[in-house]
Amino acid sequence: MSIEVTLRQLARTLTRYRFAYLLTIGDDARTHVVAVSATLVNNTLLVRDLGRRTRANVVTRPSVTLVWPPANPSDYSLIVDGVGSLRDDELTVAPTRAVLHRPARPQTTTTGGGCKSDCVELPIAARNVRSS
Repeated sequence: MSIEVTLRQLARTLTRYRFAYLLTIGDDARTHVVAVSATLVNNTLLVRDLGRRTRANVVTRPSVTLVWPPANPSDYSLIVDGVGSLRDDELTVAPTRAVLHRPARPQTTTTGGGCKSDCVELPIAARNVRSS
């Protein structure tokens, strides 16, 4: 099931979550994960207080993912993929894909080869994104 959601609606969705995990990829192809606070400002996610490893990863590989875990295990996680760039002391992330995700119940079956979990895609309007 897909429901089109604007970036304004994404901002409202973010209010349900306390923090996110930022995932970047290092030189050794391993995932680097840190807990962050991210806010949506002018259609861009902003993350402050980055460590040196996160900063180095974004410079060489700007594709990033933010994951907001649910407060209750039966609720959805929010997963946002995007293109990150560093500006001064903050990371800006231009969202390219967003999905609300939770595991399917064991008796749930899918049709049409879709996700076997309970997912709701939050389409993000395509726009020209340049990394710096």
